[in-house]
Amino acid sequence: MDVSMTLWVLTIVGLAALIAVDFFIGRKPHEVSIKEAGIWTAVWIALAGLFGLGLFYFGGAQPAGEFFAGFITEKSLSVDNLFVFVLIMSKFAVPAQYQQRVLLFGVLIALVLRAVFIAAGAAIIASFSWVFFIFGAFLIWTAWKLIQEARADHEDEEYEENKLLKAAERRFGVADRYHGTKLWIEENGKRVMTPMLVVMLAIGTTDVLFALDSIPAIFGLTQDPYIVFTANAFALMGLRQLYFLIGGLLKKLVHLSYGLSVILGFIGVKLVLHALHELGVHVPEISIPVSLAVICGVLVITTITSLIASRKQAAAEAAGGGDAYKDSIDA
Repeated sequence: MDVSMTLWVLTIVGLAALIAVDFFIGRKPHEVSIKEAGIWTAVWIALAGLFGLGLFYFGGAQPAGEFFAGFITEKSLSVDNLFVFVLIMSKFAVPAQYQQRVLLFGVLIALVLRAVFIAAGAAIIASFSWVFFIFGAFLIWTAWKLIQEARADHEDEEYEENKLLKAAERRFGVADRYHGTKLWIEENGKRVMTPMLVVMLAIGTTDVLFALDSIPAIFGLTQDPYIVFTANAFALMGLRQLYFLIGGLLKKLVHLSYGLSVILGFIGVKLVLHALHELGVHVPEISIPVSLAVICGVLVITTITSLIASRKQAAAEAAGGGDAYKDSIDA
């Protein structure tokens, strides 16, 4: 897809305007309700849908299909981010009324860092076609790692600050409590960070780790930097509302990691086949419609099986609790 500099500028300005509207509407710190989160989640998904339809109208079925496949993949991978976001919020004891502000700026940091990753990835791919082998192998390895993590017990998992965050805390110091939405305060004559800024940096920089698999994954679906960037942008910008909407459901998505591992492994194989094709080897290539069908199918199946498994577990725990209560009465 041939994208002019004018279109790039208009797209970035348009996304910035949407982010500004989102910020000013929710600028007053408050606890986000399920209704509010649901409305805004629907708005962001609708905007992504309209953007995809615009690509279809002006560019055709190919770029539109690549965008929707990329958006759904990035959206599903971003749900996995939410598990870590919950740990971060718990680690820093973020008051409920400030959580939306933290997520907004954390996601903005993540979006800027991802833009850098995307630019670097596009430049590498344009120069070295063999990098698809590396991306493919990395995704297959990540898929296997996800399965291993899914089988491990993470009940007592806690968030550990990364080295960059620890270095910033040592350099500037951190206040011992929140000061509203302030990011810096004067304390004993020294300018120090507030916990609010630390949490924003934690969410933004932690997302970089997730970008290590999500960026190669979307490059496996499209090599168009414009589509890669916009799919990431729309997936990330609705992440804040999704956090509040499905926060309570996260623990019920017990098979999500298995589904994501299948998707990453599938895209990894797709990348390897594409790399072989680029070298002149006659191998079948997986089309975008097939990719879209596989991604959607895996997500639907894993969501259904997760909810069924969670319901059975809840029923078993309730039955076990009832038996324990009956035994205590009999005793």
